[in-house]
Amino acid sequence: MTAPDPIYETDFVKEMIRQMRALDSYGTYDGQPGEKLLEPLILTKERKAEIPIVGDPDEETIARVKAFYNAIATLIEKECGLMAVPFIHLTHEGFGRALVIVGKLVALDKTLRDVHRFGFESLSKMKTEGDKLLAVALERVGAYPEVAGL
Repeated sequence: MTAPDPIYETDFVKEMIRQMRALDSYGTYDGQPGEKLLEPLILTKERKAEIPIVGDPDEETIARVKAFYNAIATLIEKECGLMAVPFIHLTHEGFGRALVIVGKLVALDKTLRDVHRFGFESLSKMKTEGDKLLAVALERVGAYPEVAGL
């Protein structure tokens, strides 16, 4: 038996697993390991090649995008103690923006394109991207605490 990957013990991956479980309103994934829950977010080159270049995102994909930004918002709250609210606005074609608002401050603003192909090459790349966005958001909150506290 192999030892569990330590990436599953990081704050971001733990929160992503929580967010994915929250999406499962019918209990489909009850008792499933975190690896199984995060599997749809991992798009290897082979899996990505199977997805058409142009397409409209389905509800499951949109839910995964929301879970990703919800995880970032939750970790912002955990880190700075201020409520962070994610807003995702998408066209039916999969273009739009993800915002995370803290008080009156836009702590994170990310343009979204080709959402039907949303995913990461590996779990490590997902964590790296999440940590990078979290760091940017926390830096903004730190730079403008009076706006974030409104």
